[in-house]
Amino acid sequence: MGWFKRLKDGIQTATRNKKEAPEGLWYMCSNCKETSTMKELKENFYKCPHCNYHVRIGSYDYFDLIFDGNYEELYEELVSRDFMNFTDLKPYTERLEEAWKKTGLGDAISVAKGKVNRRPLVIAAMDFKFIGGSMGSVVGEKIARAIDHCLENRIPLMVISKSGGARMMESAFSLMQMAKTSAKLTQLARAGIPYFSFLTDPTTGGVTASFAMLGDINFAEPGCLIGFAGPRVIKETIKRDLPEGFQTAEFLLEHGFLDFIVDRKDLKETVSDLLYFFDSN
Repeated sequence: MGWFKRLKDGIQTATRNKKEAPEGLWYMCSNCKETSTMKELKENFYKCPHCNYHVRIGSYDYFDLIFDGNYEELYEELVSRDFMNFTDLKPYTERLEEAWKKTGLGDAISVAKGKVNRRPLVIAAMDFKFIGGSMGSVVGEKIARAIDHCLENRIPLMVISKSGGARMMESAFSLMQMAKTSAKLTQLARAGIPYFSFLTDPTTGGVTASFAMLGDINFAEPGCLIGFAGPRVIKETIKRDLPEGFQTAEFLLEHGFLDFIVDRKDLKETVSDLLYFFDSN
C-alpha cells in the first residue's frame, strides 16, 4: 500500500533546500511555452528555436548584432534627474537609482556609431528594462545630439524603438520630446540624410506618435506590439470590438504603416542593403 500512500516517515526534501536550475541556463518561451537552453537561444539570435518568437534584447545586443565589430558609444554622460521633485508612490530619484543599479544603463536609450559592412551608421537604441523604456528629457536629448552628429558628418541614422511611452515623472518635459525629436528629424530630411526607424516590442505612446513613425523607412520585428494607446483604452473610446491581431507588426504592415518586417537573423544584411541603396542614390 506504500505505493499509493504518502508516508510521513519517508525521505522528503524541505522547500527551502530544493535546488532550482541555475539562472541563465534554461529559457521558457512566453509565446509557445517550450523550453530551450540559453545557448540555443543566443545562437538563434535570441529567438525561440521552436516558434521563432523574438525575445526582447537590449541596446548593446543590437549594437553587437548590427555593427561590424568595434563601435563607439556617444553621450554616455547624459543621465536623468528629478528637476520637478516628483513624488507619487515612490520618489523619482529612487526610481532612477534603482534603474541605474538594476540595468547599469544611464537612461532608456544608448547611442553608438560604427560601421555596417564598412558603411558608417549611427544607432540610437532604446532599452525597455530602464523604467519601461519611457521617453524622458534624456531620451529626446540623446536623439537630438545623434541627429546633430549625423548632420555634421553626413552619416545615416537608425533609431531602434522599444518603449512604453512618455515618462510621467517628467510631465510636460517628457511630452516636449515628441516635438523636439520630430523637428530635428526634419533637419535631417532637408539635408538628404537617411533615417531608418526600426520598431521592436513594444513601441507605444509618445514614441510611436513621434520619431518611431517618421523614418524614410519604417520596419519592424515580427509579432511586435506597435500602437499609441492600449487596446482596452481604444475599445472603450470607440465602443467597438477591435480586429484580431490589432496593433501587431503584421497588422500594421497590411494597413500601410510599415514598409516591411525583418527577422532578426537578417537584420544586419537588411540594414547594409538600405545603406547601400540610399548611398547609391
